[in-house]
Amino acid sequence: MTLLIVGGSGLLGAELVRQATAAGRPTAATFMSGPAPADRTDLRWYALDLRVAEQIDAVVAEARPRVIVNATSGKADWAVTADGPVRLAVAAARHGCRLVHVSSDAVFSGARVHYDETCLPDPVTPYGAAKAAAETGVRLLSPKSVVARTSLIVDGSSRPSARPSSSPHVRVVHDLATGVRDGVLFTDDVRCPVHVSDLAAALLELAHSDARGVHHLAGADAVSRYELGLLVARRDGLDSSRLVAGLRADSPLPGALDVRLDCRTTRRGLRTTLRGARTFLAAP
Repeated sequence: MTLLIVGGSGLLGAELVRQATAAGRPTAATFMSGPAPADRTDLRWYALDLRVAEQIDAVVAEARPRVIVNATSGKADWAVTADGPVRLAVAAARHGCRLVHVSSDAVFSGARVHYDETCLPDPVTPYGAAKAAAETGVRLLSPKSVVARTSLIVDGSSRPSARPSSSPHVRVVHDLATGVRDGVLFTDDVRCPVHVSDLAAALLELAHSDARGVHHLAGADAVSRYELGLLVARRDGLDSSRLVAGLRADSPLPGALDVRLDCRTTRRGLRTTLRGARTFLAAP
């Protein structure tokens, strides 16, 4: 095997699997729990718990990848989100693999708004702290690795006739617009959303290059959660008037307000175009 996708059953991992196999790359993937996804029979699946170092080493030894892409999302679970990538980096170094680790804009506080690849993490949430710790461990243990920070990941249309969205950001908008849940979308919470297909393509480019170090892979447009909600609603034919605007600054929720990943340095070395939300969510 030449490519191992860790977290292959998730939103990003599934798109990485799709693109890699479509390109004819020998690919393996892992899943956390339950049976291997039944709709993917064209690659080998491995059950993998990033909390178990011996299991990680066994999977890497059997799959024998040239490159590992870690696309897992353990949220604020320190054992998965912080310690898991470190264990993976140890295994990658032991078996001579390249590692591409997907990180997040949550490593930043928002104090300076614009962040390029040279900026040091200053997280303000447990999730951000776990992601920052993972970055440090991966870069220390696997110096040739890539740490790829990204932002809110959005997928394709969630019209009733389409496959349900796997993006939590899209699902929230659908729930609010259809009255399944109550809540507000913040106008002062700004990010640079990226389409999952663009992100996966860029990660595969980095995986099969000589790149190393920190790279930023986010969309070209900085939009608030509220504007993102309006864009999703209009694309998917929902009633955007049911989306309520609010201020995160007035809420008890922790976290950064305005975080914009400056991706210019990384983009100069990529063939993949990282579209902005106003482009990839344009109504048909």
